[in-house]
Amino acid sequence: MTLEELWALFPIVLTEHRDCWGKYFSEEEAALKAVLPSDAVISHIGSTAINGILAKPIVDILVEVGGDLRTVSEIIENAGYIKMSEDDSRISFNKGYTENGFAEKVYHLHLRLFGDNDEIYFRDYLIAHSEVAKEYEALKKSLSKKYEHDRDGYTRAKTEFVQKYTSIAKAN
Repeated sequence: MTLEELWALFPIVLTEHRDCWGKYFSEEEAALKAVLPSDAVISHIGSTAINGILAKPIVDILVEVGGDLRTVSEIIENAGYIKMSEDDSRISFNKGYTENGFAEKVYHLHLRLFGDNDEIYFRDYLIAHSEVAKEYEALKKSLSKKYEHDRDGYTRAKTEFVQKYTSIAKAN
């Protein structure tokens, strides 16, 4: 499939917060703990980890490890994830994308080295500051239609906001 075909099949869709997202994360965390190195740190990140704001119904998972990402990448792929992108310090995967669209449970997994975890600062800041979380929700809502079929554009359009509040969170 071309990128355009993928984006048409998997558009940006925002939904009300669902309590099941925490359960989905816990189930996947347990499955990952069973196969990943024992020192791996597994965190629920992204908007599905923040109660009360709209989110894409995709559970984002951050996995931090030491050592060789490639070895851990193979383990994650063997656990049913599809590698989507890779560079020297970050590998991204997904699970729950089907030829007919999204499955009931959809995951994005971000594999990183220990300490590459800005998403945790951002998540925790939004949890602690509901007014900023609502600003973020409004931004996402305003961008969702414009970038409905352009995930990269949607992410880029949120970057300044995310970086601003991540910096504030890290400074405190």
